Amino acid sequence: MTQSSIMDLTMVAAAFGVGIVVGLTGMGGGALMTPILVLFFNVPPLTAVSSDLVASAVMKPVGSAVHLRRGTVNHQLVKWLAIGSIPSAFCGVLILKALGDDQSVQAGIKLALGIALMITAVLLVVRAYMRLVERARTRSGSGPLQPQGRPEVVPKVLQTLLLGVGGGLIVGMTSVGSGSIVIIGLMMIYPGLKASQLVGTDLLQAVPMVAAAALGHMLFGSLDFGITLPLIVGSIPGVYLGAQMSSRLSGGLVRRALAFVLLASALKMLGVDNLTTGTILLVALLVAPVLWMFLRRRYGFPALAWTEKRQRAESRRLAETATGSNTGQGGQESP
Repeated sequence: MTQSSIMDLTMVAAAFGVGIVVGLTGMGGGALMTPILVLFFNVPPLTAVSSDLVASAVMKPVGSAVHLRRGTVNHQLVKWLAIGSIPSAFCGVLILKALGDDQSVQAGIKLALGIALMITAVLLVVRAYMRLVERARTRSGSGPLQPQGRPEVVPKVLQTLLLGVGGGLIVGMTSVGSGSIVIIGLMMIYPGLKASQLVGTDLLQAVPMVAAAALGHMLFGSLDFGITLPLIVGSIPGVYLGAQMSSRLSGGLVRRALAFVLLASALKMLGVDNLTTGTILLVALLVAPVLWMFLRRRYGFPALAWTEKRQRAESRRLAETATGSNTGQGGQESP
């Protein structure tokens, strides 16, 4: 087997793993695949962005189709996001083209990737914290009740357009953000949306945005089909498998692991040396779980999520037992 064949198989395996993460969490595609291409396969940053975006344009519809069937998509929000993101994603490619393709531009793209990855890692943490606060407020009755049916929201046109413009520009230049930056913005603008509608709306709006960026990179970027094809071959079955696994594994655990990987990738993209990177990651690994347990306790939840799940399961079991007992007593009293 030639070295090129081995690299292709390795790239397919990497894309398969990234696809699983995307299927599980709805995010992490460009944020993981592009730095993997740059750091582990020594692909030039512009080529990595171009190739990953074209592969993502094929992969994104897989997840969005599932949400369309389930009805967890707000089409009005998708429309206004797309109006802003489609031209700005294409313009992001034109900005890269105008900058040129010399070594300094490649270094600039790598720096932009590092910043985008760092922002994405931070926003994952922000998203988890916002959900924790929302759950605490809902449980205490101080927050709005969670919608039981499909929530109707009035589109905030200007804010939604600006979110689409910003998200599209970042995606066009770095391939990062279609599944993370936009969804955080949606959470902040439309706090009443269910989590499933947030993910479904974000996934569907990402399809035309990524397609526009991919088209721009096909025309003006540095696309390499020798890299793109292994990504497509690996990512599509990975996304499908991840979607099947999503109902069985803890999404919170996967997102925490994803944030850790994004932090490591961002530090390397930003040129941080190995010793400093290792120190930062070790501190994050030791401090973050303790801080998160403190926050859970502060908002009235058990320190460990599995303890909360066990308590909920026990409560359901007791409720089912009580219901069965009452039904039995009612049956005895009936003539």
